[in-house]
Amino acid sequence: MAELLKNYYNQELMDKLAKSIAVYHQPFNQSKFISNVFNHDWDNKELKQRMRHITNCLHEAIPLPYAEQIDVLKNTAPHFTGFLAMVFPDFVEVYGLNDLEISIDALTHFTQYSSSEFAVRPFITKYPTQMIKQHLIWSKHKNYHVRRLASEGIRPRLPWAMALPEFKKDPTPIIPILNNLITDEHEYVRRSVANCINDISKDHPQIVLQIINIWQNKSEEIDWVLKHASRGLLKKGHAEILNSFGLNDQIKTELNYLQIDKNKIPIGGSLQFKFGITLLEKQETKVRLEYKVYYAKANGKQLPKIFQIGTYTLKPNEVFEVNKKQLFANLTTRKHYAGQHKIAVVVNGKEMGNIEFELID
Repeated sequence: MAELLKNYYNQELMDKLAKSIAVYHQPFNQSKFISNVFNHDWDNKELKQRMRHITNCLHEAIPLPYAEQIDVLKNTAPHFTGFLAMVFPDFVEVYGLNDLEISIDALTHFTQYSSSEFAVRPFITKYPTQMIKQHLIWSKHKNYHVRRLASEGIRPRLPWAMALPEFKKDPTPIIPILNNLITDEHEYVRRSVANCINDISKDHPQIVLQIINIWQNKSEEIDWVLKHASRGLLKKGHAEILNSFGLNDQIKTELNYLQIDKNKIPIGGSLQFKFGITLLEKQETKVRLEYKVYYAKANGKQLPKIFQIGTYTLKPNEVFEVNKKQLFANLTTRKHYAGQHKIAVVVNGKEMGNIEFELID
């Protein structure tokens, strides 16, 4: 079993952090800092609680004005990378909200070693006009981690972060930032752009259509961004979005058969299923094939989830066959419950037919 991420905040890491800080702030009491971190409640804290606790312990252990604390942490940060280094931007989020200029400089620095995508959001809420300008500046930064922050930090619905309701309501200030980044040379940045547009699509599909109309067919990389950004709307069978990718929402097809290998599956087991469809159009036509699993929930109701199979060009009157396997093992992101389930075939956003099966303990 994989180690829990929270457990990477361990004695070894805290020793390294303490020794690194002491190089740049000699009065730093390493033993007291480590003792404060691993207090009586440490084992009860989850990942972000541990990060925030370390932030608070750093603040107590470096009793300097905020600007001088940041100088110490800016010197220390390059020795740490990845998610574990997000304690540095977290420090800015907690203690720098009233000192915008120093904090922006710090977030720019820290994001190059981890990510300031969470820490920047309270600043966006408090200083919306200044932060839109700052994200535009970041979108042209020479460092691609900073450019990614320009789109990731301002996502209206960034997972595990505070939402930005003002941009849920009106995302138009974000669009110039995304326009600067959609052609970025780094996939890491372009993927963030796609995720930001996907956030926008949940409230404003027409804005996404406008973006598609401007950028489509400019390059393969941009087309990938647009399609990935539209994934939520494609799964919902949004007619205009389907049509913008050459997928006719009124396509004529026939489901010839849908078969499963068993009617009862134990939790942890798998279902093998196959189906065949025939295109009833007069010429070759592109189709998007998906399947939908209606999962039984604890309350007895069913909740559907879409899984993409692929996009294919079908010939008229030819049976196109698909074989798939669906696993029902419990995951950290999905718990399975015994009860009636369904699996359905979806063609260009339209459900064609379904078959029931039972998941058992």
